[in-house]
Amino acid sequence: MSNDFTFAINSISFDENYRPSDNTRITTNFANLARGESRQENLRNTLKMINNRFNALAHWDNPKGDRYSVELEIISVDMAIGNQGNGQTFPTIEVLKTNIVDHKINKRIEGIVGNNFSSYVRDYDFSVLLLNHNKGQSKFSVPDDFGDLHGKLFKFFVNSDAYKQNFIKPPVICLSVSDNKIYHQTENQHPVLGVEYQPNESSLTEQYFKKMGLQVRYFMPPNSVAPLAFFFVGDLLNDYSNLELIGTISTMETFQKIYRAEIYNANAAAGKRYKPNLQNSDHSLTQIVYDREERSKLAIKQGEFAEEHFIKPYQAILEQWSANYAS
Repeated sequence: MSNDFTFAINSISFDENYRPSDNTRITTNFANLARGESRQENLRNTLKMINNRFNALAHWDNPKGDRYSVELEIISVDMAIGNQGNGQTFPTIEVLKTNIVDHKINKRIEGIVGNNFSSYVRDYDFSVLLLNHNKGQSKFSVPDDFGDLHGKLFKFFVNSDAYKQNFIKPPVICLSVSDNKIYHQTENQHPVLGVEYQPNESSLTEQYFKKMGLQVRYFMPPNSVAPLAFFFVGDLLNDYSNLELIGTISTMETFQKIYRAEIYNANAAAGKRYKPNLQNSDHSLTQIVYDREERSKLAIKQGEFAEEHFIKPYQAILEQWSANYAS
């Protein structure tokens, strides 16, 4: 069964000249920035914010705050389905990879892969399957096998030769906190990740990512105003260097400041007990233009695309593969 799926990994630079390819999920953070008349200014400002934040966190031996810059690659993963796919591929996953340039010693350091996470199948699960499952129901519920296929596909990819040939460490995915949870500050503190928080209960996103083989911890980095959710395999605090972690923090915190300014660009920092609030009016806006409403509508469209081009045509193969899959 393991020969049924093969992966092709493609990479494109995310810089001020970036233009989304035709099969990029339009809801992806970086694709949303690279559209419209402000596209180049958006991209330039975003990259400047990332570099400034990186240097502020990597402040040792960096007196002028300009020692490092971050280069970003968009990694697209296409999956081919055995002989029965007729050579067709389906865009499975899209992530970001950070690379760090140390201008003092003229060296390029490989960063973390993951960071941002986009998946058509996840769009299908949350925006089509879950909605249909709850239509006409008085109480919200989740199907028993919710996220099983997606989780197995992700684990299969991370364990594949294609992944191992391209990336030296497992992925770390960094997301926003949930606005319907309460987070409590702990005594634990890391020099780069900052203060650790714990949620009052598990979220559907946590459970979904657990099926992908990822656990989660919440940290608020120094001079941040809200914790970030870090999804990872293994030991987040010891498997990655400080510079690798700073690459992820500076990149993903910048995206969150743009997309969730009410939380990540709030004018007051999270306290010991923190409830994120997307209606918080006491926040600052970045100078970066972005259409939030369009982004949520597109998730449904892309979920329907996955249903039409992947879930339905290959349903029998996917069900058989999933039943036989052993991680």
